[in-house]
Amino acid sequence: MHAKNRLPTSRNNSPSPPASPLRSPRHRHARSSKPSARFTHPSFLQRFAWFVLSLLVRRQGLFLFAPLLYISTMLFYMGTVQFDAVPYVTKPSMAIGSVYRSPELYAKLRHEMDVDNSTADAMSTVWKRAKVGDWRPCINKSSGGLPESNGYIYVEANGGLNQQRTSICNAVAVAGYLNATLVIPNFHFHSIWRDPSKFSDIYDEDFFVKALENDVRVVDTIPGYLMERFDRNMSNVFNFKIKAWAPIGYYRDTVLPRLLEEKVIRISPFANRLSFDAPPAVQRLRCLANYEALRFSNPILSIGETLVARMKDRSANNGGKYISVHLRFEEDMVAFSCCVYDGGRRELEDMIAARERGWKGKFTKPGRVLQPGVNRINGKCPLTPLEVGLMLRGMGFDRSTSIYLASGQIYDSQRYMAPLLEMFPLLQTKEMLASAEELAPYKNYSSRMAAIDYTVCLHSEVFVTTQGGNFPHFLLGHRRYLFSGHAKTIRPDKRKLALYFDNPNIGWRTFKRHMLGMRAHSDSKGVELKRPNDSVYSFPCPNCMCHTNRTEDSKTSAAP
Repeated sequence: MHAKNRLPTSRNNSPSPPASPLRSPRHRHARSSKPSARFTHPSFLQRFAWFVLSLLVRRQGLFLFAPLLYISTMLFYMGTVQFDAVPYVTKPSMAIGSVYRSPELYAKLRHEMDVDNSTADAMSTVWKRAKVGDWRPCINKSSGGLPESNGYIYVEANGGLNQQRTSICNAVAVAGYLNATLVIPNFHFHSIWRDPSKFSDIYDEDFFVKALENDVRVVDTIPGYLMERFDRNMSNVFNFKIKAWAPIGYYRDTVLPRLLEEKVIRISPFANRLSFDAPPAVQRLRCLANYEALRFSNPILSIGETLVARMKDRSANNGGKYISVHLRFEEDMVAFSCCVYDGGRRELEDMIAARERGWKGKFTKPGRVLQPGVNRINGKCPLTPLEVGLMLRGMGFDRSTSIYLASGQIYDSQRYMAPLLEMFPLLQTKEMLASAEELAPYKNYSSRMAAIDYTVCLHSEVFVTTQGGNFPHFLLGHRRYLFSGHAKTIRPDKRKLALYFDNPNIGWRTFKRHMLGMRAHSDSKGVELKRPNDSVYSFPCPNCMCHTNRTEDSKTSAAP
């Protein structure tokens, strides 16, 4: 049997110059008839230094010596000195980043920050929209019928909400490329997220199937007559172990022949198993799945839209516009980062316990050295609520700004959230916006709670990401898709932030100037086009969007 594939396939040595001769002592002293008494008898160290330098120049070793000196210095600074090998540090004289000094900075800057009346002027520049009409959603849908299927593909999507979303969209692209029938993806239960939700609990399954009907067949079960070959046990179905970021050609050359032979194949796990650099036809299917076919289930969509309306009501002083902040300061995130904050005994014990629960033995292997200071100056430490507040106040957001905070359970929230609420008293979370009864159906399901956060952040005027990960990865692109290719997103430089937060001598005006520059850098990005290895889920232009023809638009709008 021949595979039915609806998409196109992809098929002088020159001598070294002589060393420069060194002047002889006789030539050196020929310039003066009376040598200086000061240098008549050079010391042993002076003669030795001159000898080494002469040897390096004569043998052209200077080019080797300089890099070695640089590397040695960096190694000494980054870890040879074991100041970061201890679990926590308390000496203020340690290296940059080795001590969490942000509370000290907040105490110093708070008065000037509160009396600064210029923040209102800065705020007025935040709400200006980018030019609209430059880009518009542009995903072509097939209109004809589908040829006979080559078989069924069953995938297991692992991870949290948005890692599973990656799996779903990539599975749609692979199934379409191979002209296969996709079985509704199965969500793998994860030891960290501990969410047993199925596809239909989070997404509108009927809408998903309908949106893809002309491009990819999607079914919820494999026909019984085929499963009888495998004793109706999915574990008996051949499982492909595909390497991460595999090219689409691998699926054509390796997966398709087995699919034609077996008629049913399984791919587990499936997250990040398809390269970002794919042909336009594959990217089109990714766009179609992510931006058009995937819609949250009606209960999630309903409560999400309710919270959006409530946030707009609470933002009346800013024309119903609010900003959203994705804050990753949950206990497991802090533990995994190996960063130190207050450095107290309780924090140390909490982090050790959290690491053992989530990653048994990973952080206690022989020779493993935790370097929290190095992590902080490299921008790898999660920002605390206090640091997020300082950053936003410096960027021009004053106390009247409405903020929606998207997060899990903040570590030691009563203590760490207090300064952020002082700086932004209008801050809201889903738990503050909704009643306990409204949240009850979602409370014990991390992916469903994340879907609510996703919906409220999607419709905010400004989105602030503080840590990276799949949540902002998808949200960034989705907001661009909805808002003409560009939406206000603040992505701070955490390496620079670490230096500012660690500087006890920085004043409010200087700190604010740096923060405004950081915000301006985020604003200046504008529409970013996807490069070959970028994700289409973050950069929908140009694969999922088209330039708007302004001439055609003006004619259309002028027509009666």
